[in-house]
Amino acid sequence: VQLVESGGGLVQPGGSLRLSCAASGFPHDYYAIGWFRQAPGKEREGVACISVSDANTYYADSMKGRFTVSRDNAKNTFYLQMNSLKPEDTGVYYCAADMLMTMDLVPKEYDYWGQGTQVTVSS
Repeated sequence: VQLVESGGGLVQPGGSLRLSCAASGFPHDYYAIGWFRQAPGKEREGVACISVSDANTYYADSMKGRFTVSRDNAKNTFYLQMNSLKPEDTGVYYCAADMLMTMDLVPKEYDYWGQGTQVTVSS
């Protein structure tokens, strides 16, 4: 099982980024992909998750409205669209797989993690 994030970078406040998470090696489609972020000196926090099989989604309250999670099963790729970015959105963004599909954003419930991609929002 492997998860590889991409799409991070430097963006100005108010800008947008789309992160990608390429998944490989999963034996079936009954799992969920979550997006998390971690700012320097802070704990990892959940952003959103999506079930692979039926595209149900769940967002952290603070992330609703500016972040959208989606999937392309044909490409085994998951996306996090981030709009109206703010400096406080800066951090390392991770995708992770929850093989029990709990559909929440508790990091310890996720079994596999990508290496992360840096997002920096700054002028």
